[in-house]
Amino acid sequence: MKRWGIILIAGLLLGMAAPAAQVGLIKIDGPIGPASASYIARAINVAAAQNDECLVIQLDTPGGLLESTKQIVETLFASKIPTVVYVSPSGASAASAGVFITLAADVAAMAPNTSIGAAHPVEMGIGGIDESTNDVMRQKLENYGSSFIETIADKRHRNVEWAKSAVVESQATTSEKALNLKVIDLIATDVPDLLKQLEGRAIDGKTLHTANAEVVEIPMSAAEHLFQLFWQPEVMMILLLIAIYGIIAEISHPGAIFPGVAGAMALILMLYMSATLPINAAGVALILLAVALFIIDIFAPTHGVLTGGGIVAFFLGALMLFNHEPTVYRLPMSWIISSTLVTALFFVFVISKGIRAQFRPIQAGRETMLGQTVKALSRIDPQGGRVFIEGERWNAVSEAPIEAGQPVVVTGIEGLTLKVKPKN
Repeated sequence: MKRWGIILIAGLLLGMAAPAAQVGLIKIDGPIGPASASYIARAINVAAAQNDECLVIQLDTPGGLLESTKQIVETLFASKIPTVVYVSPSGASAASAGVFITLAADVAAMAPNTSIGAAHPVEMGIGGIDESTNDVMRQKLENYGSSFIETIADKRHRNVEWAKSAVVESQATTSEKALNLKVIDLIATDVPDLLKQLEGRAIDGKTLHTANAEVVEIPMSAAEHLFQLFWQPEVMMILLLIAIYGIIAEISHPGAIFPGVAGAMALILMLYMSATLPINAAGVALILLAVALFIIDIFAPTHGVLTGGGIVAFFLGALMLFNHEPTVYRLPMSWIISSTLVTALFFVFVISKGIRAQFRPIQAGRETMLGQTVKALSRIDPQGGRVFIEGERWNAVSEAPIEAGQPVVVTGIEGLTLKVKPKN
């Protein structure tokens, strides 16, 4: 009896000493970009270091960048712990890049009334893909996307044919149909329900114990939050305007320094972001044309005609800048209209005055005395004389003798002596 009591006490002590099961959780809500790829990779490492049962990636995305999607898929394949992509909450979707990510997880789950699909690939960077783009390039992208998602679905033993149709035909489906088509593994109403259904599932030889596991959310770092903010069309537009305003303001107001530095930094950041964001080259060209028209109108006697043309060119350029798939990167119309008006006002009331000031005749200083006509206070000859100009008496010399009271013209300045000549 004593022996059984010892065993019972030892069992209780071991149970108390054993750490509770834990599950990592991250939430991806928005476009897929470099920040998302970095966040998922770091979260997997953190969850592995914490010895979590698995990492749950709660996903709601309209799509994103192809390169970042590839990085996430590679990270999920190389993960040392089981990964679960959970499309949630109700009403969420895993579109475009989200399809690839969902299918690449060890377990693909969705909440009721969610959707998955429409994974047609879009080329990123300056130029983009639109209706006028070469059919050969479009076909290459489609073939690449189809083979890529086929590899993913085959590795995770999911419906390969549906996966290919999501790319080639932009097929989409609901969570209930996705389960019947074997695109996903289960439907869960919320995270606790998901963990209950994962209980006892074997993944790569590891049996999950998640029913009573503690859920620990792994938050985004400050740097990831910042970079996630950067990869937005609104931020890209702000950087473009800062680059234009700053550089032009520095040219029109030499020596201001700050506008030039801010404009140069914004331009570098914009060029960095343009390597991944889908920017339309025609939109950029129209915006640059608008800037040129604004500046030319400052000097040309067109009575505002070129400024009007610049406003139209800027509006069309902003409209076309992100006007192609994926739609998540399109600028709202309110941003397009407001940025056009602000830019027009900036050039009309700020830059035009600054540039005109650079070509305005000197209004103060010694140079303003050149060409002025004044009267001689005394006789002026090569040895010297005196004139009264701008409230002061100045020494003056003249090659031809000038009598007191005669008008003279200032032709030059040497130190504190004026060179004058008789006025004809």
